[in-house]
Amino acid sequence: MSMQIHQIDFHRLDMKTRFPFRYGIASMCEVPHLFVRMHVEIDNQMWQGTSSEGLPPKWFTKNPETDFKTDDLPEMLTVIKQAAQFAMTGNAHRDFFSWWMNLSEQQTVWAAANEQPPLLANLGVSLMERAALDATCRQQRSSLSTVLVQNRLGIDFSAIRNHLTGVEPSDVLPPQPRSHVQLRHTIGLGDPLTESDIPADEKLEDELPHCLISNIERYGLRYFKIKLSGNLDADLPRMRVLSTLLNERVGSSMRFTLDGNEQYATMARFQNDWQELNGDPSIRRMVNQSLLFVEQPVHRDSALLPEVKKTLSDWPNAPPIIIDESDAELDSLPTALKLGYSGTSHKNCKGIVKSIAALGTIKKEQSANRQLILSAEDLGNIGPVALLQDLAVVAALGIPHVERNGHHYFAGLNMFPAPIQDQTARDHPDLYQREASGLLALQPSHGQLQLNSVNAAPLGLSQQIDLQHFSRW
Repeated sequence: MSMQIHQIDFHRLDMKTRFPFRYGIASMCEVPHLFVRMHVEIDNQMWQGTSSEGLPPKWFTKNPETDFKTDDLPEMLTVIKQAAQFAMTGNAHRDFFSWWMNLSEQQTVWAAANEQPPLLANLGVSLMERAALDATCRQQRSSLSTVLVQNRLGIDFSAIRNHLTGVEPSDVLPPQPRSHVQLRHTIGLGDPLTESDIPADEKLEDELPHCLISNIERYGLRYFKIKLSGNLDADLPRMRVLSTLLNERVGSSMRFTLDGNEQYATMARFQNDWQELNGDPSIRRMVNQSLLFVEQPVHRDSALLPEVKKTLSDWPNAPPIIIDESDAELDSLPTALKLGYSGTSHKNCKGIVKSIAALGTIKKEQSANRQLILSAEDLGNIGPVALLQDLAVVAALGIPHVERNGHHYFAGLNMFPAPIQDQTARDHPDLYQREASGLLALQPSHGQLQLNSVNAAPLGLSQQIDLQHFSRW
């Protein structure tokens, strides 16, 4: 299979949240959503592929000194458009993987020379990767899972990590994608837990659940992600309330993860706070019964330093801890595992081939005495492109539960024109249903998302959407 990129177009849709989403140092009320349309020549025939991503404040570059609109967003666009230039350079490549390697290597070198953070640089690569993979799956007339398991992309793990020499995608991936996943609901730092927590002037009239209890009742949730602020005076009483609430409303089937949001300067500092939290009997009981793992407690500047290894090795009852924002480069996961971390997260914005390689490393390195983790996390993804593409990858990787909060922070697909909503409703009726008002919204059932329509599509999305509805970027 020969492959060459001829044209890449960018479109923009500005979106507003239903209510502010507070995470780490940011509070998101609005976010620009970027769409990429790629024109790909595969075996002398032209195909189109699409990808999209919300560009949230203070995640890719967590710098409190910069302004999002004047500093961070222009920087994001510079990095993404540079990746697009690299995606179109050179002659035709022999397969998808050789094109991806060329793109990744050029973007990495450019980012280092221009002092761009690796996590942001990789966002540009991942947007190009998804669009090209969408076009490739359409050309192959096959689902993502089939294309990956049969290695129609030409993936060579040894070119990514030496210890994966001889490993094939079929050795790593399940033979069939998951037909459903448990939805892990994010409990944001500012999210109301009960109806009484919502001020009268902040109540919503959009037929969707707002507080935590109403989400549990509407969707049958059993899996949760609890955000920590790094301020023990705030986290300790909040965790006490949550331990009681979740025990009463969900019971012993409840499972949860903790997100440290990079709020701790060192692992030793997190260890101290952890011991204080676990000193409370109700919190300790919830942790012992239901905790899955802790995500990225230490700031990315310190998370992969050598001293982390000493803290973790001297911490006999440490919880499983994974990296997220620190998983910015191809060697980040192997470095983290050597320091004592238990794994990493998948996000499409960090890369699909990268996550497949991560799964290979985890399966290679884990043992009976060390269970490793590839989780599935989310940046508030929404359909009809970004969410469905990410779910397709989660299903193909075989991950049983996934953090999903885009449907909670945004009012369904009401920001999209009616033709796109109607198309999504027709193509993905197992994921989307209309409310009585006509609002088209994601509909988890029994705490799960059904993925049959996603798995049957090329890369999650059954048909291309018409980007002419959105402004050029």
